[in-house]
Amino acid sequence: MSRHEPRTNRHEPRTSRLIARIATFAILAVAAFAITAPFLWIFRGAFSASDAELYRLPPTFDPDNLTAGNFGKVTDQVPYFRFFLNSIIVSTTITVAQLITCSTAGYAFARLRFRGKGVLFAVVIGSLMIPIQVTIVPLFLVMSKLNLTNTLWALILPGIFSAFGIFLLRQHFLALPLELEEAARLDGAGHFRTFARVILPLSGPSIATLGILCFTYWWNDLLLPLVMISDTERQTLPVGLVLLAGRFSTGSLGTIAAGIAMAIVPVLVVFVVAQRYIVQSIASSGLKL
Repeated sequence: MSRHEPRTNRHEPRTSRLIARIATFAILAVAAFAITAPFLWIFRGAFSASDAELYRLPPTFDPDNLTAGNFGKVTDQVPYFRFFLNSIIVSTTITVAQLITCSTAGYAFARLRFRGKGVLFAVVIGSLMIPIQVTIVPLFLVMSKLNLTNTLWALILPGIFSAFGIFLLRQHFLALPLELEEAARLDGAGHFRTFARVILPLSGPSIATLGILCFTYWWNDLLLPLVMISDTERQTLPVGLVLLAGRFSTGSLGTIAAGIAMAIVPVLVVFVVAQRYIVQSIASSGLKL
């Protein structure tokens, strides 16, 4: 028996690791289901032939009768593709603008020395505590004075700067080794060339993350289009989904689910594409460092 005791003790760590791994996978599986269940229910409702199926408790994920007619009803009730195009224009333009402005401002706050730098950065950070609901009336008055209300520019211009994006990229730039910039300066590179040739190639993960967050936020924004836009043809997709619901929420749930499903797809595509670049950027950055 004494010969077999060490062998038993030797297998105990393997058993405990196996149990811990199974428990970890079980927890992750439950969490993954909790995250994906609302999306599955939305897509399930988009192909549901009857709204009564969507009122079932507990909810089910297998509709009795499948139909694609809800997607046709979406385009019949509202100019969905016009809303979709407006959202693409607004979200893409703001995302590109924020990546430019936030990366340059973040680099300036992280690496450059100028008078009032600390005070100006404190003002930028302080603006994060001011909700947009507080500034929406002055913003509307400014856009009205510029004759930009009821245009897409009234949605684009307020979003080209982001205090959060500046803070995020500044913190990333501060984490990069100074030796890389010193080596670039020894080669005769100025601030702009150093930023473009050295800093940006190493900042793929943070820039991709900011791009995902920015695109998702402005794709889902409802308040600003409701305030700034009065013409239905110039509205964005979130307002179109509200129109599908009806004034007193009397719209068909299947039609609303179909509209939401169509609105989710671009965000999922952006996330999947950007996620791949995040992994590639982390790998390449690690090799370069």
